[in-house]
Amino acid sequence: MGQQPVALDPTGADIHGEAARLSALGPAALVQLPDGPVAWSITSHALLKELLTDPRVSKNAREHWPAWQRGEYHETWLQTWVGVNNMFTAYGADHRRLRKLIAPAFTARRTEAMLPSVERITTALLDDLATLPAGVTTDLRAGFAHPLPMQVICELFGIPDGDTRAELARLAESIMTSVDPEEAGATLVATHELLGNLVALKRREPADDLTSVLVSARDDDGQKMSEAELIDTLLLVLVAGHETTVNLIGNAVHCLLTHPDQLQLVRDGKAGWNDVIEETLRWAPSVANLPLRFAVEDIEIPGGPVIRQGEPILAAIAATGRDLKHHGPTAGAFDILRPAPEHLTFGHGVHHCLGAPLARMEARTALPALFDRFPDLEFAVPAEKLEPAGGFIVGGFRELPIRLTQG
Repeated sequence: MGQQPVALDPTGADIHGEAARLSALGPAALVQLPDGPVAWSITSHALLKELLTDPRVSKNAREHWPAWQRGEYHETWLQTWVGVNNMFTAYGADHRRLRKLIAPAFTARRTEAMLPSVERITTALLDDLATLPAGVTTDLRAGFAHPLPMQVICELFGIPDGDTRAELARLAESIMTSVDPEEAGATLVATHELLGNLVALKRREPADDLTSVLVSARDDDGQKMSEAELIDTLLLVLVAGHETTVNLIGNAVHCLLTHPDQLQLVRDGKAGWNDVIEETLRWAPSVANLPLRFAVEDIEIPGGPVIRQGEPILAAIAATGRDLKHHGPTAGAFDILRPAPEHLTFGHGVHHCLGAPLARMEARTALPALFDRFPDLEFAVPAEKLEPAGGFIVGGFRELPIRLTQG
């Protein structure tokens, strides 16, 4: 690692500006992670796509990251991202085993079967918003973008209404945004306890839900999945299936309200909601930087550096989404008529997100329903005053203060 590393901003105050500066350094740039190691940030779409399917790249820190094997970073926020035991951190045969166990819960048939629930939850949330007086300011994130995927994931898990759902939402948000070691440790302990209690409940009272399916797979043949893998698989689905969809919906609303010409294209029938969703995923991805991968052996980057065996790799998704070499000179523009808005927001290859169809379906249901119900929807503050969600991992906003109708 000869290049001087660039320290990533732990607050995520200017994720896209930072991504552009790193992209200017080349397809792979050295970065210093907050309270973490130096890593190679992959800012090139073509290179990241290639590395995501390269067998010389692993997500298993226990096998392929010497620093982790030496006991380093175990007490940091990285424990939640690389210290867990699920298919997110698995490599090779272990990954195939775990993915095969969870894949049946995310088939096209099961995803479509959830559509009535998504529509019901969407309608109920919009009905609640419609009771607000005209012209009043409210937080669309807290009142719509956040509770919709949270309720969907809780129904998927079979979590009853009540305090458990609220606590799960709080823990998921902390996992995605906090790099404070004490908070990260407490969050992981609390999440494992909550999910452990859920597993115990489903052992006593199995039902037609994802948790019961995984518990049954674990109990029928313990060789297929350990208890730790079961808990951490639920953790993975929670984080990947909830927080990212919150920001997909919120970011799409932000993109349309700050680009009224694009919203008009949809209203005029010149573009569809799928176009909005895919361009949002490219231009304003829910996950800006995804930690971590590791070089299994030396990897020579054409025209660039050599990533040495054991060195960490950061998937710079926000940077690849606006890569000029891939998306052309208009990469920095939000354009829902873009001919081929290919992106890596849901990954690529064997680690492609199983829940991507569900996230798309939630957004495809929520967005038209929202704009149909509230055609005068507008921000209550200047868009440039919106506060980022926090942290360098998430791409989104802490709040979305809006007026639903003009007073």
